[in-house]
Amino acid sequence: MVRTASTMLPLGTSAPTFALPDTDGNVVSIEQFADSKALLVIFMCNHCPYVKHVADQLAALANDYMGKGVAVVGISSNDADNYPDDSPAAMATEKAARGYKFPYLFDGDQSVAIAYTAACTPDFFLFDGDQKLVYRGQLDSSRPKTDIPVTGQDLRAAIDAVLAGQAPDQQQRPSIGCNIKWKAGNEPQYFNPLGSA
Repeated sequence: MVRTASTMLPLGTSAPTFALPDTDGNVVSIEQFADSKALLVIFMCNHCPYVKHVADQLAALANDYMGKGVAVVGISSNDADNYPDDSPAAMATEKAARGYKFPYLFDGDQSVAIAYTAACTPDFFLFDGDQKLVYRGQLDSSRPKTDIPVTGQDLRAAIDAVLAGQAPDQQQRPSIGCNIKWKAGNEPQYFNPLGSA
């Protein structure tokens, strides 16, 4: 695996549009969340050890905030032909096993990941009620093979700020994870891996 950091898309960026199939084959679009108090878009996958490390917290965080008006969407953009563990069928199995209550969408042509400048799994993008970017960065400081507990504290603090009508702290640390598994010829110019991990 190749350790990769978030690109740190500029704050204030409007949420790029998407309309992608979920694990039941239904198309989910960003317009469905226009009335949400906040929108959290998570680029994730099934097999990445960084995602596995935080998967329980992703489920818990979504459960805690979806009832408060926060829309949560997971998107897998990995090349499923070369990584069949990230196929739509495997995503459905993973969603059920993890208890994800949020839509888990498949970005088959990787265009949505490129629009968001997503680089790693997990990669988090939090938008306010106007769908303007207010946080992009790590869930918390925990990583695989560390003793730091997975709490979600950085992302939770940002969501709490939005719900309180405040701007999250602009000192934000990038998320780090496995690189998105790009299809041949799709590697974006912003892709800048940190090295093996």
